[in-house]
Amino acid sequence: MTEREGLVSQAFVQLADSLVDEFDVIDLLAMLADRSVELLNVSAAGILLADPDRRLQVVAASSEQARVLELLQLQTNEGPCLDCHTTGQPVSAEDLATTSRWPHFTNRALGEGFRSVHACPMRLRTSVIGALNLFRAESGPLPSGDVQLARALADVATIAILQDQAVRDAEMRARQLQHALDSRIVIEQAKGMLAEHAKLDVDEAFQRLRAFARDNNRRLSVIATSVIAGEIELGAVSGHLAGGASS
Repeated sequence: MTEREGLVSQAFVQLADSLVDEFDVIDLLAMLADRSVELLNVSAAGILLADPDRRLQVVAASSEQARVLELLQLQTNEGPCLDCHTTGQPVSAEDLATTSRWPHFTNRALGEGFRSVHACPMRLRTSVIGALNLFRAESGPLPSGDVQLARALADVATIAILQDQAVRDAEMRARQLQHALDSRIVIEQAKGMLAEHAKLDVDEAFQRLRAFARDNNRRLSVIATSVIAGEIELGAVSGHLAGGASS
């Protein structure tokens, strides 16, 4: 088995491990974004998820640049993720410098150093719950093998979200998705507090928040709430590295 095959296997094992009661949707999708960058020929990834009213919200991104671009799509009501979610089909722009489909998104993406984009629907049969957006620093098509792997990763994550019986029930599904979106707001606030406190960039602050939650076997949203409430010292989290080490 090659190193990449091993990483792919590990990614699917991690996704499969999420198929348990009360799993953390935000942590699952953050892992999907990170693994997409690790396994695919892409520079960044972002994920939009539909709320109970079918409005898309940013729930995960591999970098701050990707998060900003996802937000911009929502603010301007244009972009590959929106088209992908609407149609339920993959959407690609192999050279953003030559496309006029999404002028606001394209200008910002090029300014951030991205030249091409590929959006993959998070879909199970006729149910489309969001989209995975893949950003590349070079123009050209996403390799066919990467396209297939991206779809497989998105499909498994979608199944994980829809798997739970409570989620399949319309009322409980709406409640669970709304909880995930509400949790993301709390996590963003805690991330900002950590970044300001320790003079970290927001990506590093988020990684330390996730590491602290995992090493303490607690949900990311619970840790974020405790940080905001002052129940956990900012220094304890901002100085925390993966594996329990402190800087």
